[in-house]
Amino acid sequence: MAQMTIAEALRQAIREEMRRDERVFCIGEDIGIEGGFGGAFTVTLGLSDEFGHERVLDTPVSETAIAGAAIGAALAGMRPIADVQYGDFLFCMMDQLADQAAKMRYMSGGKVSVPLVMRAPVGTTGRGAQHAQSLEAFFTHIPGLKVLAPSTAYDAKGLLKSAVRDENPVLIFEHKLLYGSKGPRSERGAFSAVSEVPDEEYLVPIGKGIIRREGKDVTIVGKLLTMYRALEAAGILAESGIEAEVIDPRSLVPLDKELILESVRKTGRLVIVEEDNLTGGWAAEISAIVADEAFMWLDAPIKRVSAPDVPPPFAPVLERAYVPSAEKIVAAVKSQI
Repeated sequence: MAQMTIAEALRQAIREEMRRDERVFCIGEDIGIEGGFGGAFTVTLGLSDEFGHERVLDTPVSETAIAGAAIGAALAGMRPIADVQYGDFLFCMMDQLADQAAKMRYMSGGKVSVPLVMRAPVGTTGRGAQHAQSLEAFFTHIPGLKVLAPSTAYDAKGLLKSAVRDENPVLIFEHKLLYGSKGPRSERGAFSAVSEVPDEEYLVPIGKGIIRREGKDVTIVGKLLTMYRALEAAGILAESGIEAEVIDPRSLVPLDKELILESVRKTGRLVIVEEDNLTGGWAAEISAIVADEAFMWLDAPIKRVSAPDVPPPFAPVLERAYVPSAEKIVAAVKSQI
């Protein structure tokens, strides 16, 4: 076992997959520059030294070029791991991801595969409205895409390795405050997501969630950074005798909905936490699933703790009010009891 940050675990996963399969390569902006940071958040640091610039490809500042090259390479039989510096820039790739990558396998009757991995940092980190959005919900709505959201180093490595080997396009969303990067790329307000990572080969299956804390009184579902906020809230609630069960879905598409439903049938209450805007968010979909398939087990209305329907603010005081906190989760739970 080794203690790793999420950035280190992702880097190790990429290194292992590139050693295992010569078809695997990285493509993105500033990911292999000599003396550089290894991308925006150090994930590809040092990989070009080992694999060369033919397999760690720096691109112009053009997200459409990254997507087009990666999708074309995947169609030709390669296994690209594409890096977008900020998840917000996925909107620049929307036609290529939603109308090309996501639909090729379906339109060809399974004759064509697009084994593409697209990595995207998300989350509010003092960068303002165009560099701070959480876009997971947009892409869960597109059939043909798999969507992952690892919150620990163990899961980040195992899910990325599974994604590289998948025959479908996979988007991996990574919260900027969870990378654990050091030195000049450290993030103000970063949260430690260091965990033990096995030395031996392992995979985390796509489509399987995990219970991070067991409880009997309420189910709290959180992903990425909000999973840690949920755990913090669970600790506060325990002081009042309320035992919360915290679920980390890890995979948003496909979703381990049975894990959530089983928990709700046990606790009778549900709170979903996400950093995205409230209206049309991922939390709304989880609410709909539970209302449709476990309504008779609910003892209280489902609660959503989300960001308000405004762009992410730049001012720190407004940003703190914008992002879901442990205190807001506690208040939502206590409103059900």
